[in-house]
Amino acid sequence: MSERVRVLVVDDSALMRKLIPIILSRDPSIEVVGTAMDGAFALKKIEELQPDVVTLDLEMPRMDGMETLRLIMRRTPLPVILFSTHSREGAYSTFKALALGAIDFVAKPKDAAAGNLDAIAQQLIDKVKVAKRAGGKRIQVQSLEEKAPVSKKSGKGAIPPNRIIAIGISTGGPNALQFVLSQIPADFPASILIVQHMPEGFTEMFAKRLDECCALDVQEAKSGDLLVAGRALICPGNRHMMVRRMPRGDMAVLSDSPAVNGHRPSADVLFHSVAQEFGPTSVGIIMTGMGEDGAEGLGAIKNSGGMTVAQSEETCVVGGMPRAAILKGYANKIVPLDGMATFLVNQYHAERVHSEKTERSEKQGEKNDRNERTPVSSNRT
Repeated sequence: MSERVRVLVVDDSALMRKLIPIILSRDPSIEVVGTAMDGAFALKKIEELQPDVVTLDLEMPRMDGMETLRLIMRRTPLPVILFSTHSREGAYSTFKALALGAIDFVAKPKDAAAGNLDAIAQQLIDKVKVAKRAGGKRIQVQSLEEKAPVSKKSGKGAIPPNRIIAIGISTGGPNALQFVLSQIPADFPASILIVQHMPEGFTEMFAKRLDECCALDVQEAKSGDLLVAGRALICPGNRHMMVRRMPRGDMAVLSDSPAVNGHRPSADVLFHSVAQEFGPTSVGIIMTGMGEDGAEGLGAIKNSGGMTVAQSEETCVVGGMPRAAILKGYANKIVPLDGMATFLVNQYHAERVHSEKTERSEKQGEKNDRNERTPVSSNRT
C-alpha cells in the first residue's frame, strides 16, 4: 500500500475543522494529521507535523489565509488547497492566492455554515490526492500589482480571425493562462476560446483579471459573442461553450446540457464543436489538469485537419489531461509552457503577415499586368 497523504486542515470555524477531516477520512489513502484555527497556529503545526498537503481557509482572524500562504511558500513550500467563498471578494482573493503559489481551490457551498459539504466532498478528496502528486510544482507569475499597465487595441473594428484556437485546462490553469496570454500581442490574428474547469461565480472575475494583464481582449463568454481576432473568451462556470458559423459572423454559443467527463464546462464539448465547424482552420490545445477531459475532442480536431498541441507534462502542475491526449496519439505538437506563446505567435501571427504580403504582391502583379496590356498613346505634332 502506498504512503498515505498527510493533511493539515486550517480553518477558523470549529465546525469546518470537524467536518473536513470527516470528509477526507472517507478515503483510506488520506490521513488528517492535525487542524489549526488560524495562520499562526498553522505555521507551528506545519513545523511539528510536516504534512504533505494543507487545506487553507482564506478568511481567518489574527493571521488570514493570504499571509499564511505567503509564509508557507517562503519557509517550507507545500501544496496548498484553498477554501474560497462564493463571492466577488472571495473570487478575487482566490486568484491572488493562486498567483502566490496555491495549487488549486474548492469553493465552499453557500450552505456550508449549516454543515452541508457533501457537494464538494469527492472534489476535495481528489484535489488533495492530486496536490500530493504535484508536490511543490507551481507556476511563477507576476501579480497584477507588479505589472505595468498593458496597451490595448483601440479604434479597431471586429476583424475576422485566421484561426480558431480552443484551449482546455484545469488544475494549475489560472497561472498557466496568465503566463501564456500575457505574452500574446493585441494584434494577434486568431480568436481564442478557453474552457477552464472552474465553478460558477468565479469565471467572471478570472476573465477580468486576465484582461487587466493581457494585451488581448479577454471576456467571460456570452451566447452570441462574435469570434474576432485578438479576443479570448472564457467559458462561464457551470455552462458548456460551443461555436457556430452564422450569416452575421462566427460566434460562441453557451449550453446547459449535462456534464461531460464529470465536467461542465467540458473541453471535449468545445473541441468537438470547433472541429465540426472549423475543421482545418481549428487549433486545439490541451494544458495542465487532472483527468482525461479534452483528449477525445483533441482527436476530433486532429481528424478534421486542424492543429493539435499538448503542453509538455514536465511543465504542468498536473499532467493528466495532456498525458491522456499524447498517449492516444492525438497531439501533433508537444510544447513546454514557456514556449506556448512563442509557438502561437510565430505560427499564426507569421501566417497572417505572410498572407497579407502575398495578397499585396498579387495585387501589384495584377496592376503591372494591366499596365503592360494598356497601349501607350503617341502624340503626333
